[in-house]
Amino acid sequence: MNNNTPEIRFKGFTDAWEQRKFSYYLDFSVSNNTLSRAGLNYDEGEIKNIHYGDILVKFDSIIDISNPKVPFITGGKAEDYKNQLLQNGDIIIADTAEDETTGKAVEITGISDNYVVSGLHTMVARPNEAFARGYLGYYLNSQAYRNQLLPLMQGIKVLSLSKTNMAKTTIIFPKNKSEQTRIGTFFRTLDDAITLHKRKLDGLKELKKGYLQQMFPQAGESVPRARFDGFTEPWEERKLGEVVERVTRKNTKLESTLPLTISAQYGLIDQNEFFNKQVASKDVSNYFLVKKGEFAYNKSYSNGYPWGAIKRLDMYDVGVLSTLYIVFKPMEVESEFLVQYYETTNWHTQVSACAAEGARNHGLLNISPSDFFSTKLTMPKEKDEQIAIGKFFRNIDNQITTQQQKLTQLKQLKSAYLQKMFV
Repeated sequence: MNNNTPEIRFKGFTDAWEQRKFSYYLDFSVSNNTLSRAGLNYDEGEIKNIHYGDILVKFDSIIDISNPKVPFITGGKAEDYKNQLLQNGDIIIADTAEDETTGKAVEITGISDNYVVSGLHTMVARPNEAFARGYLGYYLNSQAYRNQLLPLMQGIKVLSLSKTNMAKTTIIFPKNKSEQTRIGTFFRTLDDAITLHKRKLDGLKELKKGYLQQMFPQAGESVPRARFDGFTEPWEERKLGEVVERVTRKNTKLESTLPLTISAQYGLIDQNEFFNKQVASKDVSNYFLVKKGEFAYNKSYSNGYPWGAIKRLDMYDVGVLSTLYIVFKPMEVESEFLVQYYETTNWHTQVSACAAEGARNHGLLNISPSDFFSTKLTMPKEKDEQIAIGKFFRNIDNQITTQQQKLTQLKQLKSAYLQKMFV
């Protein structure tokens, strides 16, 4: 191995890779437009448009423009953009982002008798020599290449890249087109596997969402629409404070120094793991001491969680939480049932009714503990039905977790190969 040879390589290829300035093989002769989202739609049109936000969030290294995620220009005509029309193999680069994803690139494929142009905050790099499909798309998103971009990014709150700086970077590639092809095909196969597992994960999440709607009574109803055999009694309405007990124990003896936060996806989780730093005070002796199996209500609203989130501590035996949280433990209700109940939106109406209208202090909903424990929930009278519901959803949750792990492993595998298969 030398400086122009990757760490991992397909058998049969031994030649050193070529190294040239970006501007030697790619130019910026094709311009972009500056259309905002308001000028785009996903239903119909003559010409498609690659928006920088989609590059950063939706698209992988390669994009087939027949993909329904690529929007049309509303009322756009090809003749109006004849000097901006893209061709297969063109590279579209997002020149602006709020973080170091600036410079994310996608390679265009799938153009036949259709039209596509490059949109707001993008740069078009057109190869003047044919590369194998996919090679440039993956190489330009590899860490090996992106390490060159990081010192070239300008700005504080928003980072940007210029064409001038991009042109100064170096690209390294195998001259042998067969090796380029093998690399591109390998990463496309990984991407296909990632897409498949992502689709399975989304399917499981939608399945759970549907069951949550069917297996918990809707507003004004006393029985769910779907129910296990053998259970016929109407559910009963109980105040939360009647079936749980508030926890107010303090960490005065420093039994734990593990600072927790609530994540909608991961539940109660170590702040250091979630934020990559500790946001809690150094002295946590006055924090609540929370034990495994106890619940906490984070009154902070976030996207998709307008009334905050309620989660159970599952991952650790003990941890500490700010006293801004409301902590409680199940007493007259099955714990797993309660976990799933708070995955529904049924409790939102009760909480919203006792929240002080318009009162939000630093993102916190103004809900007192007494009002919170006065909220009502509808639940089965029979513990066996609570247990059955909890087990049913726990099984789905386990499938979701397993699928998420598979997806994460594939993404990590791709990331590792991107580091080791490029120079």
